Parts: sequence; C-alpha cells; structure tokens
Amino acid sequence: MNLLIRGAHILNPDSPFHNSIKDIFIEAGVIRQIGDNLSVENAELIDAKGCYVSVGWFDLRANFQDPGLEHKEDLESGSQAAMAAGFTDVLLLPNAQPVVDSKNAVAYYQKWSKYSLVDLHPMAAVSLKAEGKELTEMIDLHSAGAKAFSDGVKPIWHTDIMLKSLQYLQKFDGLLINKPEDELLTAFGHMNEGEVSTVMGLKGMPSIAESLMIQRDLELLEYAGGKVHFSLISSKDSVALIREAKAKGLKVTCDVGVNYLKFIDADAQSYDTNFKVNPPYRTEQDRLALVEGVLDGTIDVIVSDHYPHDEECKKLEFDLADFGTNNLQGFLPVLIDVFGDDFEKVVDRFTSKPREILGVTLPKIEEGADACLTIFSKDRTWQFNKQTNLSKSLASPLMNQELKGAVLAVTNKGQVFKTNNEA
Repeated sequence: MNLLIRGAHILNPDSPFHNSIKDIFIEAGVIRQIGDNLSVENAELIDAKGCYVSVGWFDLRANFQDPGLEHKEDLESGSQAAMAAGFTDVLLLPNAQPVVDSKNAVAYYQKWSKYSLVDLHPMAAVSLKAEGKELTEMIDLHSAGAKAFSDGVKPIWHTDIMLKSLQYLQKFDGLLINKPEDELLTAFGHMNEGEVSTVMGLKGMPSIAESLMIQRDLELLEYAGGKVHFSLISSKDSVALIREAKAKGLKVTCDVGVNYLKFIDADAQSYDTNFKVNPPYRTEQDRLALVEGVLDGTIDVIVSDHYPHDEECKKLEFDLADFGTNNLQGFLPVLIDVFGDDFEKVVDRFTSKPREILGVTLPKIEEGADACLTIFSKDRTWQFNKQTNLSKSLASPLMNQELKGAVLAVTNKGQVFKTNNEA
C-alpha cells in the first residue's frame, strides 16, 4: 500500500526533519520522500495537519493472556487495541498458560508477528512456570528470540534465583526485569495501605513492600554486576532509590504504568474495581514523585501495563475482584492530561528508550528507511466506549468518557491501520 501523510509535525530528535512540518510519502513500506506539498498518484491520503508523527510506539509491558485465557484477550484483539493505542511493538509478559519458559512458547509469538503489523516481542520467564524455584534455560531462550527475562506479574522472590540470574545473564548481556514486591508484606491486600484503606475497611499493601525489594535487588546488582530493570514502580521512595542508584553508576532502569501517573488510592473510594491494580495506586505525593521522575529521567519508560479481565473477574466486591485493567487505548489521553505542554519531552519514554533498553533497532524518519510510524493528535477528542474499545476487556476507569488525545494511524512492515479518529 502506498501512503501519503500530509502536513505532519515530525517528532524525532534523531531525524534531520525533527520539529518540522512535512509531507511523508511511503511506498511498499519504505519512506520514499519527505518534503513540502508532495504530489503523488495512487496513494492513500492521511490528512495530518495539526497532528504529529513519531517513530512507532513501543510498549514495554503488556499481557495479552494468550495462550490459555483467550476469553480475556487474545493476540488478535490485543494487537488491534495496541494499534488503536499507537503501538507498533509490544513486549509481552510471560504469564500465559502455559508460562513462556520454552523455545516453543517463544516461537508462538514470533509466528504471529510474521504477519501482523504489531511486532510482539516475547519475554521469557526467569524461573520454570514463574514459580521462583528453578531457573529456565535462559541461553537457549535468548537464542530462540526471547527479548528479556522476568517472572512478569510475579516478583522474583527467591534471593538466590535473583543473584544467579544477574550472573547468568551477563554471558549474553541479557536484561533482567523484576516487579519489585515482597509478597509476604502484601498478602491478602487489596489497595495501598494508608488512610483511605483504613476508612474503606480493606487490608492495605504497604509501599515498603516495593522499596525493600528494590533495596535488595540494588545490593545484589552492586555485588554481582549485570543490569536490572524495575517494572511498575509506584512510590516516591522507589523513585528516590533508583535515582540514587543511577547516580552511583549502577546499570539500572525502570518503568511506570501510565495509569499510575494519573490515579491515586482516593480514586478507589467508590469501590470501583477498575481501580484495583497491583501495585496499588498510592498517594498524591507518590503520584507527583512519579511524574517528576519521568520528567527528570529517573524513570526511563512509560508502559501501558495492559492487564485485561473479563466482567466475571471484575464485577465483584472489591476484595474479590482480580487485579488489573484495560489500559491500552487510554495511553495517549492520560499522557496528554498529565503532562500537557510537557508532553513532547516524554515521547522518547515510549519510542526510543524501550528499544534502547532491549537492544532493539530504533526506526528512523528519513528517506529510504522502513516506515514504522505513529500519527496522532494532542487535541482531537473521542468517545471511549464499547464501540471504540478494541480490547475484549471493558475493565477501564476511562470507559464511557470523552478523551482528549487521539491516535490517527500506525504503519509498520508495509501495513497501515487507521482508527476512527482519522476522519
């Protein structure tokens, strides 16, 4: 398919066209021309005047629940929602059924990616069945195409497993990703421990459960070497610890879920289970520290933390409902809401930074480059509802709201996906 993107504001610091408004002509998946008032025959037109184009967005943390729980989400619906959200690449958690701890499991996602616009990058488990007891064959999994190693939604609770993983992965410069949580401190908890949980009568999950795990892992990192990425940090203490570790020169990176930049524990006072997530939303002080951490570079990546559930798992009493929500299509509107005029300063947190951390080649916006692009508007509004939602899950606190910030289209591997926001 030939495509002409008309009048887009290019956001790509690595491109000579950064911050300029240009037409982009794409032929057979390759950027052929970038210029002014291009005249091209037999090309589909996207009118991007007043809109932006960047390299395709990369989500460093999502769970499509496939295989095993396809009634919650499958690769087709998850990819559709990802494209509508602006993502051309997604790193998938290993917590499928079965867990991604074998070469065949890695190949399952690679086969899908051959024909899909969205590249699905498999994350392999650190331990067999993600139980934290016995290491997987990480060298074989890496050779098979696993992009990173993590037990995903489960923290690496076993200290010796964590230490051996740091040592083992240095053989091929592999990336270890850990969700920092001491599950003995959060057991039977449902939300952040504090005034709100006390008033609501729910057992809390203290932020120290996160910061203690980060302290442990940083000490192990200093002792063993290697590199570690903390996924879904949620507290001001975590931001401070990681900022200090970076200042010491440790090879540490981290991400935050986009929803943690907007919501706090007080939002759950209505007992709406769409606010039940793990880690839990914390206080306004924590939220502000996370926003500051993104702006000053302490937090390297913003992820969707897409963890979809069916209604049977969410339409329950708060203490019985599952953790997790549908976060993909609300990604851009939340960022616009949180960062406003500073939005352009954080685009690299979901374009270049995830690829840099994973060692994945960064696409370019230049003539002759493969077209891996996201076209979006900061100002257009749209309704997020059952009709526009492309995920199987309706579990989103943004459902049935008018949202500001719309993705128009994505293109990758010669394919184009246009949303209803393009008109």
